[in-house]
Amino acid sequence: MLSRTEHRGVCSLLSSVMSGTEAHADRQEDYRFLHSMLMEKKLHLLFKIHERLKRFEKRGPIPARDQASTLVPNLVDELSNYSTVQGEELLSLLCEPHFKSLLWVHDAVAQHQFEPQLPPLPENILEESDDSVKIVSLVKSAEPLGATIRRDCSTGAILVARILKGGAADKSGLIHQGDELREVNGVSLDHKTPQEILPLLASSQREVKLKVIPADVHTEQAANRKHELFVRALLDYDPEKDPCVPCREVALTFRRGDVLQVLSKEDDTWWQARHHGDHDSWAGLIPSEQLHQRRLALQQPQALFPSGCLQPPVEEDVDYGAISGVRVAGQRRSFRLGRRGGHGTDPRRRRAAGLEGLTRAPAYLEVVPFRRGPKDRPRLVLLVGSPGVGVSELQRRLLVSDPEQYGVTVPYTSRMTRIKEQNGVDYYFVSQRQFEEDILNHRFIEYGMYRGHYYGTSLDSVAEVMAEGKMCLVNLHPAAIKSVYTSEFRPYVVFVRPPRLEELRFTRRRAKFICPPEEGSGQARTFSEEDFEDMIVSAEDMETEHSHMFDKVVVNGDLTTAFRELRAALEQASGPNLQWLPAEWGPAEWVQGPPAEARGSQDHVAGWR
Repeated sequence: MLSRTEHRGVCSLLSSVMSGTEAHADRQEDYRFLHSMLMEKKLHLLFKIHERLKRFEKRGPIPARDQASTLVPNLVDELSNYSTVQGEELLSLLCEPHFKSLLWVHDAVAQHQFEPQLPPLPENILEESDDSVKIVSLVKSAEPLGATIRRDCSTGAILVARILKGGAADKSGLIHQGDELREVNGVSLDHKTPQEILPLLASSQREVKLKVIPADVHTEQAANRKHELFVRALLDYDPEKDPCVPCREVALTFRRGDVLQVLSKEDDTWWQARHHGDHDSWAGLIPSEQLHQRRLALQQPQALFPSGCLQPPVEEDVDYGAISGVRVAGQRRSFRLGRRGGHGTDPRRRRAAGLEGLTRAPAYLEVVPFRRGPKDRPRLVLLVGSPGVGVSELQRRLLVSDPEQYGVTVPYTSRMTRIKEQNGVDYYFVSQRQFEEDILNHRFIEYGMYRGHYYGTSLDSVAEVMAEGKMCLVNLHPAAIKSVYTSEFRPYVVFVRPPRLEELRFTRRRAKFICPPEEGSGQARTFSEEDFEDMIVSAEDMETEHSHMFDKVVVNGDLTTAFRELRAALEQASGPNLQWLPAEWGPAEWVQGPPAEARGSQDHVAGWR
């Protein structure tokens, strides 16, 4: 505020400036413009208001109430009970936004709240240091931003790929190559693609506000992430049930499928880890991989069946089409070569011989983070389980529920075409010589021979379904997973486990399956007690040998519940959310091909014309 003397000096100065501009107003346009501005009545009114406020300030008034706006709701309630003309007019005035703004200003002045109110800090502010984030405001002009952006395949972050010399970004000196963009005009860029971000920049009116993590900080964070070790737990662990844990209070409880961040492996027996995302929690003790393997080695094998019961069970899938009357074109039983001991996996023979301990599943699987981009092919879905557990029916229900989302392969065969069969629809019909050549060239995921003819699932047919943008569903024996367990297919492996024996007897008491050729081809019979036992033993054997490759375990007791759980898991695996892939597939940034620096065409021009 100016004193009265200062105020008079300002008025005198204003008068002299007006006189000076008036002398030159006829000759120069700038002087005419300035003189007209000084002659504005609004400017003179501002000086009068300033003088009045100065006088009012000297009185030192104290507000009768510093929350006048709180009186309005009560007054509105009172006036609503009166139907007079004056009451309705006053009620209308109180509800006007201008009057509410006036009361808000009154309360702000009364409470001396003259400083601007900053928005609350975000919840994840602890994850970023004070120096790691900066806010950049660029005034929009006719020229483009002069930068390209790209998406980091491993983290999903949006990075500045290039700064074009002479552009707005280059002239500002505030944005650099490698900077990570977090927000545009307050809109978070999480889970957004470059194509979705470009309209945000183009729609800005006067300025663009960017939340940026500088390149050096982003590079340091990325380097730290590369040194981080993440594992997916392949077992359940409860410290309360472990008598050997050194300190039960600091041990970490986890369940199968949990992603853990290993912080220390200095101790060969007990590692230090925490659940992924728990950045504020202390590290807890978990049994090391070495300790887990030693514990398994100490378990003595038990012969569950007498030596006289060594006949291997015949693995045949239940023919749910015969039960429900519904068949889906292209859906066939998996073709497995050497079912009678071909892989040496007969559970009763292995258990009786004490061989089930030779193959030990690990306790953890090292994983790396990955986010699926909009142009990435969907993941291959492998459904595995013991014969009769219901894998084929779950596959059929998925296909019927959403044919645009899920697809199945068309199998290959070497037999002749039958009546009403179409090549490429029912089967791909090839010669026996061609089929055998494809076997030698490892073009089949799995194959088998039935009545002198080959049947198999080809890698080419899997690629065709995935090229259509569908999740390819393949019913597979666990022993064949390795043929597609690569970064090319990124398989999502679902193991369908049978329920307890009592529940099996109840749920499958009326189910039927097609008998193998030795028992009468084409005839259906109900499950026997031996079938149930073989189903459970076979499932245990599969889980023991291959559980490290299972992404999801679904217990198929109630078919409707199992289907809902399976579909929810597949929807999660097909979205852009964070996923964890085996580290053996290579660095996550190479899962989708070379980095963007090696693919200049993948940069997206960030402009705002």
